[in-house]
Amino acid sequence: MSAPIITIEQMRQWEQASWAAGKKEEEVIQRVGAAAARALAGLTRKRARVLILAGKGNNGADARAVAAHLKDRDCRAIEAADPEAALGRLQQELAAGADWIVDGLFGIGLNRPLGAEWQELIRVVNAAKAPVLALDTPSGLHADTGQAMGEAVHAAITLTVGAPKLGLVQPAAWPHTGRLLVVSDIGLVPCPIQSPRQWTLPEDFADFPPARPIWGHKGHFGHAVILAGSAGYHGAARTAARAAQRARPGLITLFTAPETYVPAAAQLQAVMVRSWPKKPVWPERASAFLCGPGLAAIGPDRPMAEAARKLWMEADAPVVADASALDWLPEGAPRSEALRVITPHPGEAARMLGTSASEVQADREAALRKLSAKFGGCWVVLKGWQTLVGRGTGPVWWNGTGSSDLAQGGSGDVLAGFLVGLLANPIHRQDPAAAIRYAVWEHGAAADRLSRRRPNWVVEDLAGELGRGGGRRPRF
Repeated sequence: MSAPIITIEQMRQWEQASWAAGKKEEEVIQRVGAAAARALAGLTRKRARVLILAGKGNNGADARAVAAHLKDRDCRAIEAADPEAALGRLQQELAAGADWIVDGLFGIGLNRPLGAEWQELIRVVNAAKAPVLALDTPSGLHADTGQAMGEAVHAAITLTVGAPKLGLVQPAAWPHTGRLLVVSDIGLVPCPIQSPRQWTLPEDFADFPPARPIWGHKGHFGHAVILAGSAGYHGAARTAARAAQRARPGLITLFTAPETYVPAAAQLQAVMVRSWPKKPVWPERASAFLCGPGLAAIGPDRPMAEAARKLWMEADAPVVADASALDWLPEGAPRSEALRVITPHPGEAARMLGTSASEVQADREAALRKLSAKFGGCWVVLKGWQTLVGRGTGPVWWNGTGSSDLAQGGSGDVLAGFLVGLLANPIHRQDPAAAIRYAVWEHGAAADRLSRRRPNWVVEDLAGELGRGGGRRPRF
């Protein structure tokens, strides 16, 4: 179950409901400390030096609890009730070397700018070579707005507890939060807060993709049709098709421009490849369409562009529009009620809305809602850091997987291909929100797995990695 993205006040309400129900603060503190210790154990070797900055409040108590659960590391707790004294101790410890720093100076209660001494302490933390794990929120960051209160810690990882705080998902907070991890089970009562903003958790996909019936045949799992590839961009067609294969629909057909037919067909074996005909005839049982990857050399007045527009308006099967096809979409609601998905990055979203990429990034949730409304209530995958998934109404989900390692040509083609492969399968379309969210989550998770193994992976590796990290497996 995804976690709601909540405000400071809502977090306080949740805590008060928990204390009223008999939950104990000390037990919650110990769970947070244990969770942070597990994270650090996976990031460090035995006997690694970990400096723990512990402030005066509950955030400091969480930090002190880390050392008790990290006994095989060299943990050095620095009490930070007084910033000047803490600064001297921190500088001494840093001179001896540190592998990680745990930031437990200030929690979500910070509501005013920090004094000069605290700001200097945080500047020294940020200048240190050791990466920082921030507990709940990076110290100095306002947990509702995401703005730095004078100076704020630049964490490599923020381990937020219970649920993400609204400020942590604002673009202004990104340089401070680093990777945002959520520890949802900290011993509080079930979260009573309802929010249209949701954070995707790994356990959301414990049973996704659903098990395939053991007696199934190709016809049970759908037929994905891809319109992709033009002169100079045959790789996009090939990459999208390869990614669609990883979703394992029953069949895949690629329609590509005549000039890209030979290189695309030569690199694909199980995918059926067709050179673009004068009048396309879609496979009789086509169950999902993808339009756009590698069609940059195709003008809006070309037959492939017209076919994409017609599919968007009329196809009685899901249609995913990506890349160049996003610029060809007619406004308003399609005549078919079948699923429609668009996958813009911020620059493409800005063109579609007649605004700038910076304005899109300033309020990504609002941009997603506007895009969906403009194109008939379609699903929107607004790509980028913490990719968003949602529609004009209902919940919007933030995704926490992936990193800037995905910022290379072709990664969007992989996502679009994987998504159409999933949506082609009628089993997955029983819960389209789960299918779309899973495509986004697994796309980023696959990149993260590759990055842990090697720093110089390429998009071809990404297509091959999809689906290796989860899903149900038979047990015999």
